[in-house]
Amino acid sequence: MAKILAADLGGTNSRFALFETTGDSFVMVDSIWLETHGAESFPQLLEQLWSSEFPVRPGDFDCAVLAAAGAVVGGVTCPRLTNASWGIDIRDVDFGTHSVSVINDFAAQACACRTSAVDDAMVIQDGESVDGDPIAVIGAGTGLGYSALIPTECGWSALPFEGGHMAFPFLGRKEAEYGEFNQRESGRHWPEGDSVVTGLGLKLVHSFLTGEDLTPKEISASITIKDQTTKWYSRFYARACRDWAIGVMSRGGFFIAGGIAAKNPMFVTVPEFLEEFHDSHIYGDFLRSVPIRLNCNEESGLYGAGFYGMQMLAR
Repeated sequence: MAKILAADLGGTNSRFALFETTGDSFVMVDSIWLETHGAESFPQLLEQLWSSEFPVRPGDFDCAVLAAAGAVVGGVTCPRLTNASWGIDIRDVDFGTHSVSVINDFAAQACACRTSAVDDAMVIQDGESVDGDPIAVIGAGTGLGYSALIPTECGWSALPFEGGHMAFPFLGRKEAEYGEFNQRESGRHWPEGDSVVTGLGLKLVHSFLTGEDLTPKEISASITIKDQTTKWYSRFYARACRDWAIGVMSRGGFFIAGGIAAKNPMFVTVPEFLEEFHDSHIYGDFLRSVPIRLNCNEESGLYGAGFYGMQMLAR
């Protein structure tokens, strides 16, 4: 029996879990959540972990996999977590084992698609997945994450992407006006997924449409499926999903993750979502065939990191 320390380090929360694995299966033994902003550095965060009630200390596990919300370099470092003031470098901490790797947080979300973490995922669109074909993952929260799971001779490989920082497409005069508003209010070089299909994006589109300056939490509590904010945000989310499904040709399936849709399923269940998702003059039939699932499991990133660790041990 091997033990895996898994972590999902985001801009708001840093989650940790201990998995035990035998062969090709693994189970979560314990987990803990810490506040990312409660630490001033990665080593300090780990000191908080070691001194907590979490039953793990350096050397108590066979490998460690850290899923980081940001661009990862060489499996060793994430120079800066998105929406946090510090980064990760595994060379700064003694884990008690040399089998330590950093992966992108949405690479972990992709790996989670091969685990029990998605067993209860909500069906957004029926479809028939093609075994062995690419699986696409996208998710909005503090940022907008992308990944894809690709089968290889050595198992499954999760490809990291920073698609949330690509320019976001707007259609028509009214959306163009919003694009200018979004760029001005966000202070970014151009409207991007991270400023459109995120908590910030929800705040900005609601402000543009209503003139109200509310937090994403306040907006979520006040809007319904009939509000223009819901319809606009749903179309934007669907547009990001459609582009990613086509880009990956995700015949293996499409998973939506992230806190925005998990806490507000209406954004991906209102009619406007699938109407926008299907809107392609070439790939309409393909888009209608893709099975879409909403993964609301807030610990799925941990399961994905654990799955990655299990593949590390197998190699």
